Amino acid sequence: MTSDPEGEFAEGLPEESPSRLARRLGLPFTNSLMLTRSLTHRSYVNEHPEAVEDNERLEFLGDAVLDFVVAAWLYNHFPEMAEGELTQMRSALVRTEELAEFARQLELGSLMRLGQGEVQAGGRERAALLCATFEALVGALYLQTDVETIRRFIHPFLEEAAGQLILQSDIHDAKSRLQEWSQAHKYGIPRYVTVQTSGPDHDKLFAVDVYINGQLSGRGSGHSKQVAARAAAKDALERIEGKSSIVNRKS
Repeated sequence: MTSDPEGEFAEGLPEESPSRLARRLGLPFTNSLMLTRSLTHRSYVNEHPEAVEDNERLEFLGDAVLDFVVAAWLYNHFPEMAEGELTQMRSALVRTEELAEFARQLELGSLMRLGQGEVQAGGRERAALLCATFEALVGALYLQTDVETIRRFIHPFLEEAAGQLILQSDIHDAKSRLQEWSQAHKYGIPRYVTVQTSGPDHDKLFAVDVYINGQLSGRGSGHSKQVAARAAAKDALERIEGKSSIVNRKS
């Protein structure tokens, strides 16, 4: 099995060629061989010496490009989100399972060039291989175009995925979760009070208390009032969850 000079898959390989894939996805690839390489797993190269190179170097590049593009997108879309939460969200968006899902949406599984052993072992459905192929595709696209093209390609995936993640308790902002809980129990909106400010001007530390229904419910500190308020909300949630656990054990 070989591929023609334009990078088209030959008989016995998936029906959709790299050039057709590029047209279907609206990707401006000028070099079909680069796209072919992004789909080529090392198991295929082991069985087809003419393939020359697998996609591992492109995967390495794509991983770095994705980290940057996703971080920039999060920074611009969530201006109130603290650094730790941004890091958590980025990790969730570029984790293996999420990138594998992006690959499935593009139907890359059937296009991956795999050795027969890998195919028989179910490689086309393996999250690790799908993730690696998606990263390699991003790496190849970066080499062929620029960061702005990568942004246009990636942002729709992020919009949808982040919308799902933001609803999860480990990602959703603690202040929002606490307010939702408080209002659901008819206690109104939590009230945040800055109770202490310490340290020099360039490194101030704020202490914030949060009150629910007039009762002190949590305390937190941080180098900005917003961060301290979030810490207080998190403390309140942990206390609430702790009380719920005790009640549940007694009932």
